[in-house]
Amino acid sequence: MAKAFASQGDMTEKKITFDEIGDGLYAFTAEGDPNSGVIIGDDSVMIVEAQATPRLANKVIECVRSVTDKPISHVVLTHYHAVRVLGASAYGADQIIMGDQARAMVVERGQEDWDSEFQRFPRLFEGHESIPGLTFPTTTFSDDMTVYLGNRRIDLMHLGRAHTSGDIVIHVPDQNVMFTGDIVEDHSACYCGDGHFSDWGDTLDNIASFDVDAIAPGRGGALIGKEAVERAIESTRDFVYSTYAPAAKVAARGGSLKEAWDAVRAECDPKFADYAIYEHCLPFNVARAYDEARGIDTPRIWTAQRDLEMWESLQG
Repeated sequence: MAKAFASQGDMTEKKITFDEIGDGLYAFTAEGDPNSGVIIGDDSVMIVEAQATPRLANKVIECVRSVTDKPISHVVLTHYHAVRVLGASAYGADQIIMGDQARAMVVERGQEDWDSEFQRFPRLFEGHESIPGLTFPTTTFSDDMTVYLGNRRIDLMHLGRAHTSGDIVIHVPDQNVMFTGDIVEDHSACYCGDGHFSDWGDTLDNIASFDVDAIAPGRGGALIGKEAVERAIESTRDFVYSTYAPAAKVAARGGSLKEAWDAVRAECDPKFADYAIYEHCLPFNVARAYDEARGIDTPRIWTAQRDLEMWESLQG
């Protein structure tokens, strides 16, 4: 291959930040690596997003212990991707919560996703030997669910398809703060390889309707203040539209995947080339946009073999 596939060559450790985004609410971020969230209740703690391995999860736990000694009782996973869920065992939580659809996707394609992501992003899977297996929830829900940590109310909601068909968001009403998973990113490319382009904008509208004061996005820095929140929602919307529209035009005239790749690059490179994981995401995003534009509603399962075949075809 002409160059390293996906993020295989990215072995640089990222700087961790741990920002308070509301009273007892924190965003764990790492320069475009997957984020986690922390919600401190009266007697215990909820973690949002588990990280890819117990090794990485322990970095989140170190940050938690810098602000509270309360036990971690809940882990909430916004979707099924391996880089988000396979570190869950490190927290020792009694409750692991996903949406119904996310659990179904673990059953349907969880192992294939793990195998695929492992070879795409080796740095995130350092210490993978400690992963006990696929992460399954103890609790699921369909549309919405409320969890109380003492008096602190936490609302879990499925607001529509976007990054996957099973995305959920977490809203803490007393601080009007939201944890969005990969539906919203900040100065980071959206990974759309399992996404639903046509629904994503409506789901962003549903998030915007909460008029929240802060967001912990899936990747990128914590979004504190309504101006930062609006900017990130709109830049995410622009990224998704700018990826889909050129690919859809190519598909409509019967053009090839390689032609879609060239068209998306022409549109997106000038605006997003400096975004975190942009080059990593682009081939998967183009492939999915091209499929959706040709009427394939359910994203095809990515496997390590499919990854490489797609990459080689795009490289000529």
